[in-house]
Amino acid sequence: MSKKPATQSHRSPKRPEKGAPKNTRPSLPASAFLPTTRAEADARGWGQLDFVYVSGDAYVDHPSFGSAIITRVLESHGYKVGFIAQPDWNDPESVAVFGEPRLGFLVSAGNMDSMVNHYTVNKKRRRDDAYTPGGKGGARPNHAAVVYSNLIRRTFKETPIILGGIEASLRRLAHYDYWSDSLKRSILLDSGADLISYGMGERSIVEIADALAAGLSVSDLTFIDGTVFRTRSLEHVVDYEMLPRWEEVSGDKRTFAESFAAQYRASDPVTGARLVEAYPHGVYVVQNPPAAPLTQNEMDAVYRLPYARTWHPSYDEAGGVPALAEVKFSLTSCRGCFGECAFCALTFHQGRIVTGRSHESLLDEARAMTQDADFKGYIHDVGGPTANFRGPACAKQRTRGACTDRRCLGTKPCPAMKADHRDYTGLLRKLRKLPGVKKVFVRSGIRFDYVMADPDPDRTFLRELVEHHVSGQLRVAPEHVSDTVLAAMGKPPRAVYDAFCDAFEEINRETGKKQFVVPYLMSSHPGSTLAEAIELAEYVRDMGFNPEQVQDFYPTPSTISTCMYYTGLDPLTMEPIYVPKTSHEKALQRALIQYRNPANYDLVREALVKAGRTDLIGWDEQCLIRPKRPKKRDADGGAPKGKGRGAKERGSFGKGKNAKGRVSSERSRGAVGAASKPQRAGKPPKANGRKGGIRKGR
Repeated sequence: MSKKPATQSHRSPKRPEKGAPKNTRPSLPASAFLPTTRAEADARGWGQLDFVYVSGDAYVDHPSFGSAIITRVLESHGYKVGFIAQPDWNDPESVAVFGEPRLGFLVSAGNMDSMVNHYTVNKKRRRDDAYTPGGKGGARPNHAAVVYSNLIRRTFKETPIILGGIEASLRRLAHYDYWSDSLKRSILLDSGADLISYGMGERSIVEIADALAAGLSVSDLTFIDGTVFRTRSLEHVVDYEMLPRWEEVSGDKRTFAESFAAQYRASDPVTGARLVEAYPHGVYVVQNPPAAPLTQNEMDAVYRLPYARTWHPSYDEAGGVPALAEVKFSLTSCRGCFGECAFCALTFHQGRIVTGRSHESLLDEARAMTQDADFKGYIHDVGGPTANFRGPACAKQRTRGACTDRRCLGTKPCPAMKADHRDYTGLLRKLRKLPGVKKVFVRSGIRFDYVMADPDPDRTFLRELVEHHVSGQLRVAPEHVSDTVLAAMGKPPRAVYDAFCDAFEEINRETGKKQFVVPYLMSSHPGSTLAEAIELAEYVRDMGFNPEQVQDFYPTPSTISTCMYYTGLDPLTMEPIYVPKTSHEKALQRALIQYRNPANYDLVREALVKAGRTDLIGWDEQCLIRPKRPKKRDADGGAPKGKGRGAKERGSFGKGKNAKGRVSSERSRGAVGAASKPQRAGKPPKANGRKGGIRKGR
């Protein structure tokens, strides 16, 4: 079932940004939402409902929430749908609010995998949950889709159960589970559900509903694209590819990598094969090919549905649902992503074929947004998985599918890829001209390599981005600087990021603006040894600031990087790859990136000694730490400072001079320009008064 993609594939759940709308009491009554109680259903004159949607998230009727899209799509097709949010998984009555639905239960863990929602990369329990009223944690169980489905099955023995959402979608076949450090079977088997609707599920859920309404048994629904079913006979399953058996993938990591590669190749709706995975006792799990992506007209229709665009009023007393603040005044302009970052699950969930909504659809939604009492004139984002993608990477993708043997971007753009920002630029121009709109931000992330691949000699898009759509900081995701690690990530070489920063800086100078590129960085990704981690630390040193946005690689289900982490093999090449696995080694790599933090001194020293890089321990300006732990807990955490005149320039927040005293050519790539002077102890550098940036130095 559909959802706007989260960054769950490797990052922690996002907190609302500074300046995001505060939670305020919605003005709409409960009747503007789908029923959540028997009384609300009775008020509509509904007896037995057709479907009951059970969600691990609170009920927010906004199109950035998959539950809202699926339930409104079904409603638009004439089906009666009730909503049960965050039921008590210890109480069977909590899923029996509406009694037995006529056609079935729809079950989703929510907008995030419940394990990512609950645990940090260090497997520590999170205390809060942005998708729960008041932001309180503990409102859903671990592996929520499995738990809810089993609870329903114990209560309603024969009623069809259809799983959807990100958790079910990415666990639809045998998969590695980071939290138990083991391989798990298809979620279909552990949940006791009848079907999985995987990916963006508007097509498949309507086909399922229509088939059940026509009198077909759920066991007969073996023909719907975008679904997974189980069977004891393959007699009527045709044109399939047999994956290795469960006993084989669970007993041999290389076999699992080969199976994962086959699944990855089958993720395209045009070329994707039907896959069969055999389990003990004569059980087969069958994955039908992915459903075709919606056309532009179909997407427009989905976003025209009568969403309340806020949380259910029953959450007012708790202060609402924090996750809404991040998206309430944002526009989803596209779906799909041909960027194919190895650590991202979008290829498995939304696919590589990008579809953009029409300008008219987005402008209509923006106009409605301006009428909201909480709207202050700022559209917080216009984007999707990647903001500056608006259509397929090349002309053939719609008819012949995405290539199975090459990436559109990756380490080098495919010659067939069409890099063109004219449509997106035109859209942004129209949005910022709307009455009531003061500024339109682009915050969901741009692919800087796609920007650099655009042949436009005037760099029109980048110029407009700088002039109109950035406020102080532009966050992009180079993730690393080692070309070895970047290749494993499916990212462009470091030189591309450097060239982007040069272009961004040049346009800022020309326009008289002081704005900064702030990078997301990742530690401990497969392919990163201590040598690559030190390379990144040296780069951070030359940036001249303390990076706040650093994330340890998080192995979430059904990504290439997670397969690497589990098997030690790149599933696309079957070549061995180094994997930092122990918590201590991961701590060493993370500490290197944040070497200025005094608390990291011992870890940084250990890493440098272990890697044979004691040349970075000393008083020289290129060193990362002093020979001895500093007594004073200053801001640079032990990075050397000079004495007397000139000490400011040699400090870790100085101008990045090399050993010969010349200004280093390695300028800041995390905040354009090196810092002009050292910061006071305990104070991180700032940009435009915002914590975490860097001052422009010239």
